[in-house]
Amino acid sequence: MTSHGDAAHRVRTLRDQINQHNYLYYVLDAPEIPDSDYDRLLRELQTLERQFPELVTRDSPTQRVGATPLAEFGQVRHEVPMLSLDNAFDEQEVRDFERRAHERLGTPAQLEYAAEPKLDGLAISLVYEHGMLARGATRGDGTVGEDVTQNIRTIPSVPLRLIGKGFPALLEARGEIFMSRKSFEKLNARAARKNEKIFANPRNAAAGSLRQLDARITASRSLEFFAYAWGQVRGGKLPGRHSEVLARFRDWGLRTNPENRVVHGVDGCLQFYRQMAAKRERLPYQIDGVVYKVDRLDLQQQLGFVARAPRWAIAHKFPAEEAMTVLRAVEFQVGRTGALTPVARLEPVFVGGATVSNATLHNMDEVERKDVRMGDTVIVRRAGDVIPEVVSVVLTRRPKSTRRVRLPRICPVCGSQVLRLEGEAVARCSGGLYCAAQRKELIRHFASRRALNIEGLGEKLVEQLVDAGLVHTPADIFRLTVPQLADLERMGEKSAKNLVQTIEHARHTTLARFLYALGIREVGETTAQVLARHFGTLEALMKADATALVQVPDVGPVVAAAVAAYFHEPHNHQVIDALRKAGVQWPEHVSAPLTGSPPLSGKIFVLTGTLASMTRDDAKAGIQALGGKVSGSVSKKTDYLVVGAEPGSKLAEARKLGIGLMDEVAFKRLLKL
Repeated sequence: MTSHGDAAHRVRTLRDQINQHNYLYYVLDAPEIPDSDYDRLLRELQTLERQFPELVTRDSPTQRVGATPLAEFGQVRHEVPMLSLDNAFDEQEVRDFERRAHERLGTPAQLEYAAEPKLDGLAISLVYEHGMLARGATRGDGTVGEDVTQNIRTIPSVPLRLIGKGFPALLEARGEIFMSRKSFEKLNARAARKNEKIFANPRNAAAGSLRQLDARITASRSLEFFAYAWGQVRGGKLPGRHSEVLARFRDWGLRTNPENRVVHGVDGCLQFYRQMAAKRERLPYQIDGVVYKVDRLDLQQQLGFVARAPRWAIAHKFPAEEAMTVLRAVEFQVGRTGALTPVARLEPVFVGGATVSNATLHNMDEVERKDVRMGDTVIVRRAGDVIPEVVSVVLTRRPKSTRRVRLPRICPVCGSQVLRLEGEAVARCSGGLYCAAQRKELIRHFASRRALNIEGLGEKLVEQLVDAGLVHTPADIFRLTVPQLADLERMGEKSAKNLVQTIEHARHTTLARFLYALGIREVGETTAQVLARHFGTLEALMKADATALVQVPDVGPVVAAAVAAYFHEPHNHQVIDALRKAGVQWPEHVSAPLTGSPPLSGKIFVLTGTLASMTRDDAKAGIQALGGKVSGSVSKKTDYLVVGAEPGSKLAEARKLGIGLMDEVAFKRLLKL
């Protein structure tokens, strides 16, 4: 049992902490803790004050709504206080809320509720006099707010004049100013480019944007407004139900949330909650719960108010999306493309409806930007099915024993060198096809149409082959038999025979296709063509260092570093040797290194008809490798039309314009094939 003295001491401590966090959140726009931790502090204080009523004081955070407004704005006194709502965190608390309403009203009749999403933004008061917007004010401490009229006027969804008929001479509409997810992402992206402040979430961005002294800044932030309540009403009368008032608001041009519903009884409330929870991540704005309000206004009056909230409404909060915990260690996972992702190993914490012990740190740029260290206290966010992430570090809680996060030099899966190219945020394993983590993705790429073109060997079949242990490296593809393939799911004997024939045909390729098929980072089709033509043989290319590689036309330092790193790894030599032993071959020739401008630089080609010795893709890649361009249509700018069998209308158009014609023999001679 808590003694009076212990309770008094704890109450003073809690009040100091809550007031400090109110100041950080409302005045400085720089919160240090997530909402869930703030709610826990407030609930603990409420519990102690219920146990020891004599400790309640007028200045307690439980007896007021917010914090002191900034002095830079003019102050506005709310004639009708802007109160906040009590919170429910589980189903039983919602049922208790309805039970208390029934007891106070003295009726067992089922209640109807106006249910609405609880937006995560900034509460606002809009006063309309004779239909004209006269004043906009923040909630402030519930009694005195800040005059932000000029900023409010910049928000497109706030009408400057009401429309329709029948609105009161003075109407105070209340609602939420918020920022959509899309606008928030654009704002932070713009800020990052300018090295400006990055906002933690859309709520902070909306609050910071509305409270700018320069209204032009507010106008650039794409804020929005939903009306959900009212304060003063003079010179007119509103309907008798909350839902009907909101419908009237819409008639007068005030925007309300389209998700609003009238539900019946507590079961209707809980069904609405579940629907909104399922829909939450698809909404264009953030919500942190739903609100239930007794719909009939006469019943609202009978239920009345407690010190800081109405008895006729309650906010049913979603499980907290953010929580605070300690980062114990950082490990690196290797993805399908070889990207190394730092993963935070956390002291387990309940957030977003689940216990979280791991969270992504995205990449090393993010780790360095946020200055995340092992041993730090961090804020973790989990929204629905989204992978938990470390949002920020609580620097005020950083111990001296923290350790910086270091990017590993070798891949934790295969031991190959880790390469982080200049200007890239992502570090990657250079093991390529040797690395088990990248195996499925790279084998799929190896068999793709523009690589070795093994038709029928798609993503799902590759998954089966790797999972069954039949394929570990690309060389294993060429050892597959009809019986092995026929036993796989959705693969009969006929399909298996067709695939084996396609695999056999794929043994004969070109050096350029082979290089592209290896999946070397930064090496696309055109670069593979350039490298093949410059070096002539695979052996010459494998011996080239970064200095030699940058001498190749159109190969810059980034590509050169990636190619050199790939061929530096002994593992990749083993993969290539295995492929050659499996019969993969191509015509090689010793070619004089390309110097100066590519021979077809500036020339525009168009292809028509069918070429007997190469695919349309091969022809296009050959032209591009020599610096030429390929267009899909004939024009005056076309230099040559390459004509295959059964040409189309392009031939007639080229003759009409006097464009040079080139048959397949001449075209192969041009490419020196």
